[in-house]
Amino acid sequence: MKSVQTSTEHLRTRSREFDGPARAPHRAFMRAMGLGDRELHQPLVGVAHTWNEATPCNMSSNFLAQEAKRAISEMGGTPREFVTIAVSDGIAMGHEGMKASLISREVIADSVELMMRAHCYDALFAMAGCDKSLPGMLMAIGRLNLPSIFLYGGTIKPGKFRGRDVTIQTVYEAVGQYEAGLISEEDLYELECVACPGIGSCGGFFTANTMASVGEALGMSLPGSASPPAVDEERKRFAYESGKALMRLMERGIRPSDIMTKEAFENALTVALAMGGSTNIALHLPAIAHELGIELTFDDFIRINARTPHIADMTPGGKYVMEDLHRIGGVPVVMKTLLDAGLLHGDCLTVTGKTLAENLKDVKNAEQLPHQDVVRPVTRPLRETGGMVIVKGNLAPEGGVVKVANLTKLRHVGPARVFDDEQSCAEAVARREIKPGDVVVIRYVGPKGAPGMPEMLAVTAAIRGQGLGQEVALLTDGRFSGATSGLMVGHIGPEAFVGGPIAILRDGDIVEIDASDPLHGKLEVRLSDEEIQARLKQWQPPQPRYTHGALAKYARIVGPACYGALTH
Repeated sequence: MKSVQTSTEHLRTRSREFDGPARAPHRAFMRAMGLGDRELHQPLVGVAHTWNEATPCNMSSNFLAQEAKRAISEMGGTPREFVTIAVSDGIAMGHEGMKASLISREVIADSVELMMRAHCYDALFAMAGCDKSLPGMLMAIGRLNLPSIFLYGGTIKPGKFRGRDVTIQTVYEAVGQYEAGLISEEDLYELECVACPGIGSCGGFFTANTMASVGEALGMSLPGSASPPAVDEERKRFAYESGKALMRLMERGIRPSDIMTKEAFENALTVALAMGGSTNIALHLPAIAHELGIELTFDDFIRINARTPHIADMTPGGKYVMEDLHRIGGVPVVMKTLLDAGLLHGDCLTVTGKTLAENLKDVKNAEQLPHQDVVRPVTRPLRETGGMVIVKGNLAPEGGVVKVANLTKLRHVGPARVFDDEQSCAEAVARREIKPGDVVVIRYVGPKGAPGMPEMLAVTAAIRGQGLGQEVALLTDGRFSGATSGLMVGHIGPEAFVGGPIAILRDGDIVEIDASDPLHGKLEVRLSDEEIQARLKQWQPPQPRYTHGALAKYARIVGPACYGALTH
């Protein structure tokens, strides 16, 4: 390789592996892709994203990556673009495909790690759209601990149905309304055709938008970058500015471990809980933290939720979608409101090279934005505590997760209706066999049991669509979509497949759920300890549903949901 002096050669911490006569064959491959002496003397920057034609969530990644690459090149880097998989939770929902969703998080993290290691890239620009691709990328960032930045692909705009805003949640609930005879098939078809008007991730404050907000709150994304819709020109600007910011991080030697500290994870959890975010953060935040050697447990969730007011009126329980939040200033408004109330660690470093408090210095808080009600002041919250309660008891020794944001009924006592898979439950719901007062139980759908811990949105939305959202509770060792609402308890552990108490429930057993106390949430079956133990002794573990392939491998190595369903 000819000696060429570049101003950024000193940033080549890993790509120096390709220097010297012995690496001439390696450089020959790179020259075949158009790289010359100058590009080979610059740091190699991986630009990883999740573009595909499987889901609208990731379709912005392709053109946003070009903006990032342009900025990296202008700043003296050599961008190398690659893609990884992304499963569409929406299209996979309600059938066998949903088992692949959570597993894809691990595949994304592993594949990005392998690409970065194999090709000795010096830094990582990571971009994602659909639910599991965001935590998957953040896990890879934490694991590699190279200079990195994260960018969200952007939210979809809300659809318009007969003069009102709608989201994909509206369509799922409309299926239940159709089954109940409340709307016609023609109504359902009309809604189907307008609910998703273009590319981008689900428009409500579901898992993708929750995790995008987490990226900002962690300090791994540029301030304000979580909220612009995928189709807005502003998102191209964020892609370009993020590319430049990454090169500055390299220059300053700032790594993810400098940014994603325990305090930063507390900030992220506070922001998500204040916004009524998806229960999937109970899986994803511990998993990301684990990559950095940080322990984040249900006890942290309980502690932080108890001191965090719910201040953002976001769907599914509230009124507003992500674009509405964007119009009033985005996630920084939420963060500034919390910071001014002393609820965030303002001294946490971020990818701007500044602290969180410095980033927010000129942002107005909710009190200073009087002509909006998307975000409320902490003195007038929607709820005094955060949007999620951890419940424990003889049915969930490891805990379970309830989303209480905008939920009015926080306690339920009723007879169990037990199903050993999602499909049989969905069929019972469609036959109108679920009655007011019931506690629907879907088990053997945990990380090992399903395997893959599928979401139950099709069932929960159908129940809500039938008008039973406040009358029926649901328990599962699986999980929920960010679009789920109602008194629904997920992540119940230990899961049924490993002999957790949920495995011994029978039809008619009286179950009590109490999520009214954020410090002492309760999930109990009214059986004596002796009866529970007697049933557990009679219980026989089921045979694995899959004996080969990715799902079987995942089932063998995945850990409990309470620790993030980790595979290592």
